[in-house]
Amino acid sequence: MTRPDPRKTAALSAALSGAVDLGALKARADAARQRGTTPPPSAGGGAAGSDAGPSPWVLDVTEATFQSVVERSMEVPVVVELTASWSPEAGQLSPVLERAARAGGGTWLLARVDLDASPRIGQVFGVQSVPTVVAIAAGQPIDAFAGPLPEAELGQWINRLLDALRDRLPGIKAAEANRTAPAGAEPVAEPEDPRFTAAEEAFEQGDFAAAEAAYEAILSAEPSNAEAKAALAQVRFTARAEAVPADAIAKADADPDDLDAQLAAADLELATNDVEQAFKRLVDTVRRVYGDDRDKVREHLVGLFELFPPEDDRVAKARRNLASALF
Repeated sequence: MTRPDPRKTAALSAALSGAVDLGALKARADAARQRGTTPPPSAGGGAAGSDAGPSPWVLDVTEATFQSVVERSMEVPVVVELTASWSPEAGQLSPVLERAARAGGGTWLLARVDLDASPRIGQVFGVQSVPTVVAIAAGQPIDAFAGPLPEAELGQWINRLLDALRDRLPGIKAAEANRTAPAGAEPVAEPEDPRFTAAEEAFEQGDFAAAEAAYEAILSAEPSNAEAKAALAQVRFTARAEAVPADAIAKADADPDDLDAQLAAADLELATNDVEQAFKRLVDTVRRVYGDDRDKVREHLVGLFELFPPEDDRVAKARRNLASALF
């Protein structure tokens, strides 16, 4: 799969410039998973004290390959280990994590990041101590801890993640089934959905109109298809965000009464992962306008909420602020 223009994968592009929001890849990776899990960027060679030989479930990632971690998290949880060779605590935790990843058999992946080589990833997650471990699922950070953990406690933490996500991430059950399949049995792959394949291909090629039409056709036949809904929202946002000029934020700040400028600026802020500022801009605009203008801004903001999982803390906070502004 070729990587499209950075605007189409805004979450990753912005992630490496200092904001923890990986969700804008959601629709792209959701559609991609209809065609099977993408291969890992690289297999780790094994830390000291771990089993010999590389493992497909232990990845050494850099700033250049971090996008693949986000995409893999649409299938199974990815545990990002933010480590450094100079830290004795990291040296204690790393082999424990690797053994756990091997034992997990692909139900989750370990992505190891050397902060000396990839410091911007540490900035993304606001790392204050080494080691720090962050769990990513469906393109979003969902849990974290710092410092070494006893092996039993780490296993409990991972099991809680898997139990919470088993019904949301299809790769967990698939890996569990493959792990318990008879020796020599071929893994059973989910059949491709040609409708999603066509929509994803159109999106990758930048034909947003065709991608939008394809997802709308799916929803016409299956109104409750959550994947198609999420993908359609992402396609519409991407098409709109690509047309926003680079100086949109400056124009909006210079003229707070220009409604369209505020909407465009919020799109650009979201596309560059300044998520909370985008939400705040539109909530503040709702407070200043009335009637049809207020409805227009509210609908735009609600459309931005659809780009994120409903449990995202920033969405929940913005919804509360919006309710306060409206009532």
